Amino acid sequence: MDSIRKISMTAMITALTAITSSFVFIPAGAAKIFPIQHLANVLTAVMLGPAYAVAQAFTVSVLRNMAGTGSIFAFPGSMIGALCAAWFFKKTKKITLACLGEVIGTGIIGALACYPIALLFLGKKVALFGFLPAFVLSSFTGAAIAYILLKIFLKNTYLEGKIHGNGNDNRSL
Repeated sequence: MDSIRKISMTAMITALTAITSSFVFIPAGAAKIFPIQHLANVLTAVMLGPAYAVAQAFTVSVLRNMAGTGSIFAFPGSMIGALCAAWFFKKTKKITLACLGEVIGTGIIGALACYPIALLFLGKKVALFGFLPAFVLSSFTGAAIAYILLKIFLKNTYLEGKIHGNGNDNRSL
């Protein structure tokens, strides 16, 4: 896939993710559970690769914060999750591990990265593991939806030749 197509797909996924943020979320204390972001992270990680996945996550976080539908915690969670999902997929070519990378990256590492942000920017003392349940639930839900969607796309040959890596062995994902 050429770079123009990758940029276009990233822009479309970013737009859909940012638009849905105004009505598809679950408030969870200081954070918001937003499974569509995790769905988008896994989709861009698998279809486009690490750079596009992180760019999509960053752009959506900026747009959500500008629109007032996101929080500052969207940045570390979504960007770390997108990077981990893309890295796991790049190394293994398995959708399951890309989804696991999203849950580990956002749900665990991203949640822990939010602790110093809460202290520095919001002046709130939160439990070190206070964000973990919400982030794990959100990332697991989004990753599960992405897994199902990607399996359907592959079964219907929609993504054939469009998955990052473009190898012929991608049908076995």
